[in-house]
Amino acid sequence: MTTGEVLARFTGGPTSGVFTDGASEGNPGPGGWGAVLAVDDQMVAQEYGSEVHTTNNRMELTAMIAGLKMIPGETPVGVYTDSQLVVNIITKWAEGWKAKGWKKKSPGPIANLALVQEAYALARERPAANIQWIKAHSGNRWNEYADALATAYRREEF
Repeated sequence: MTTGEVLARFTGGPTSGVFTDGASEGNPGPGGWGAVLAVDDQMVAQEYGSEVHTTNNRMELTAMIAGLKMIPGETPVGVYTDSQLVVNIITKWAEGWKAKGWKKKSPGPIANLALVQEAYALARERPAANIQWIKAHSGNRWNEYADALATAYRREEF
């Protein structure tokens, strides 16, 4: 579905906030990401991109980074992602990993460490940003729009 079709079809969900999404076909495989800032149901800003060989988690984190960069430091805003992993990384796990020298309790490295560090730092610089999970593909207009941005590489829409 194109971004225009999404805006015409969906009306549900929060009308203001930052909405992010990432996607990949295969894991790894080609993928994309999208982030949109909406205020009072109007798009204020959007960013999107793609990679030829990536993973879903890389794209989800990249989208979150782009979304957080849209927010001025002290602005209270909801930041919505349909990735519970990204929410947990930023709001629960990263602080402990940082305290341990960016190591986790279980063996092995932290996947996508540079992206995790950047997303965590941006979230800390924006303490009024409320990062939260939103259900995917449930008719939430701006989450569906972020999904359309994340999958635009398939349609070469932009």
